[in-house]
Amino acid sequence: MIKRSKGFGFIMLIVFAVQVSSHAQKLRIAVAANAQGVIKKLQLDFKKRTGIETEAIIGASGKLTTQIMNGAPYEVFLSADTDFPDKLYAGGYGLQKPKLYALGSLIICGSVSGDIKNWQSLLVNERVKKIAVANPKTAPYGRAAEESLSFFKLNEQIGSKLVFGESISQVNTYLQTGVVDMGFTTEAFLYENVDQSKLKWARVDPKSYSRLEQGVILLKYSKQRGGKNALKFYEYLSSAAAKKIISGNGYRLPE
Repeated sequence: MIKRSKGFGFIMLIVFAVQVSSHAQKLRIAVAANAQGVIKKLQLDFKKRTGIETEAIIGASGKLTTQIMNGAPYEVFLSADTDFPDKLYAGGYGLQKPKLYALGSLIICGSVSGDIKNWQSLLVNERVKKIAVANPKTAPYGRAAEESLSFFKLNEQIGSKLVFGESISQVNTYLQTGVVDMGFTTEAFLYENVDQSKLKWARVDPKSYSRLEQGVILLKYSKQRGGKNALKFYEYLSSAAAKKIISGNGYRLPE
């Protein structure tokens, strides 16, 4: 009979602990702030279908891209545009070319009195003191808002009223808490358990801003985790079940 030392048993215990820890690690998904509502529903449905646990890291698309380029351990990235995923793929951070998973819609929202459909007139009204916009450099919805203001030639008239949020989620917080009178956000915001009794909203003419094509990329880091779970989620986003959730939460589906 072979005797095993206490040291051998201790080593085996460590190996087992590492295996359990590795198995318990969740699939890490970087998600643009505009999709923080729909991602929760996608996570629940994905787990129900696969048993795979996921963790969503929410932030502005530009900031998440910088984090990924600096080595952040994300396996899948859902951006609010296609530019940032394309940039990552070109830089060698992706396993395959990004694909579209949703088309976004920009809205104007607020608690100010007046007809929200005539929002251009409301923005220049003296009753409106603060207007929230996400940082155009890091948030695609902020960039879309900037384009729309330029299209309607409102930049100079309301420039002093603009309050910039780090991401679209910060803009949403400003709107919900009444820090600002009005703000540009995503239509998906209306599906995030928002108290709509206090807020009015209207879609911004899509002709006034570039199409909000939202891309997803399977990241190279996922290979360090085996890649199977990340690939399953990446492919799940194209499934009928995921598309139903996406289209039911303020987005349109790619043609």
